[in-house]
Amino acid sequence: MTLTTTTHLNFHGTAREALEFYARVFDGQAMTTTYADLGMPADAPGADKVVFGIVVAADGFRLMAYDVPGQDAGAEAVAGTTHRENGVTITDRAFFVSLQGDTLDEVTARWTALAEGATVVEPLAASAWSAGFGMLTDRFGVTWVVDVRTA
Repeated sequence: MTLTTTTHLNFHGTAREALEFYARVFDGQAMTTTYADLGMPADAPGADKVVFGIVVAADGFRLMAYDVPGQDAGAEAVAGTTHRENGVTITDRAFFVSLQGDTLDEVTARWTALAEGATVVEPLAASAWSAGFGMLTDRFGVTWVVDVRTA
C-alpha cells in the first residue's frame, strides 16, 4: 500500500485564480469543477465557484483547492500572520506549505514565480542547514517554506 498527501487549500471565492496561478508557477495543468457542474442551479449564488480543483504537474507536484460555500469573495484564504524575528519564525497560522527541491536553481525558479505579489517573510538565501531557504506568504494568503533538500 502506498500513501500520499496532497495539500488542499480553502479559498473564499478565489480558488480558480489561485489554481491558475499555481499551474503557471509549477508548470502544471489546473482542472476545476464548479458547484453548477455538479447540479447546483446555474443562477444560484456561488454556482460558478470551484467545488473541486487540482493542479497536477509532470514532476509530481499536486495541489488541491476549492471555494468554501457561503463565504464572501476576497476574504483571506488563511487567517493569521507570519514573520521572522531574531532568526525564528513567529506565526499564528495552523500550517505552512513546504516546497523542497534538489538544487538551488530548481527552488529559485519556483520562488521567483511564487513571489509575484507576495510578502517575503525571509528572503531565499543560503542558511546554516540548506543551500537555500526562504519563506513567503503568496498573494492568496498561503505561506510557503521553500528550501533545498539536504539529504
